[in-house]
Amino acid sequence: MSTDPRSPQYSTFKDCLARRVLAEPGVQGPSSDELEDADALDDFTSYLAEEIWPALPPTLHEATHENRSQVPDVDDLPLENLPPSFSDTLVSCGLVSNADSDSSLSFLRRVLRDYVAEACAPPPMWSKTRTTECEICEREVPLTYHHLIPREVHDKVRKKKWHPEAMLNSVAWLCRPCHSAVHHVASNEVLAREFYTLDLLLAREDIQKWKKYAAKQRFGVRRG
Repeated sequence: MSTDPRSPQYSTFKDCLARRVLAEPGVQGPSSDELEDADALDDFTSYLAEEIWPALPPTLHEATHENRSQVPDVDDLPLENLPPSFSDTLVSCGLVSNADSDSSLSFLRRVLRDYVAEACAPPPMWSKTRTTECEICEREVPLTYHHLIPREVHDKVRKKKWHPEAMLNSVAWLCRPCHSAVHHVASNEVLAREFYTLDLLLAREDIQKWKKYAAKQRFGVRRG
């Protein structure tokens, strides 16, 4: 069961929760201004997601395009075991009008409909994810594609079931220097197991240091 907060499913759920919070009209009270701040929104949705995610049915934790037929309809999901703190938080922040469970469940089901649609969507063709800027240094320079799960270890990933099949061809668009930097910080197996998304790569301190350095470099300028 993907209770790991670094799992793609958990991240998708949290993002859907954040978008639903922002979409709800009439957010009231002292938290109103804070919710407009990106850091406060991240803290708020992280708290809610950590409260709710463990209480959701296991089938939702494993939702992917491959097993979408096994994911039940959101309206039929049993959601009786939600922590009381979830409803209390929604009320205190003005996201629901009263503390009855129906209001909180209605809010959560809207989030879950978004989550299931996104988690079970077919993966995009890697060519359609192409960006105009390097996804690490953000320079507009010629790009290469980096397999976030390196092809060299695809067979091992399948055998060990580290990731769903649909993730194997996910890529990040990187300039050649940033692409090389990624392969210098970890082996292909470590990249596949621990740094298989762009967000996970960017969370590394060494990649952040490299990003700041690379962003200041002029492409094509020879030195020395």
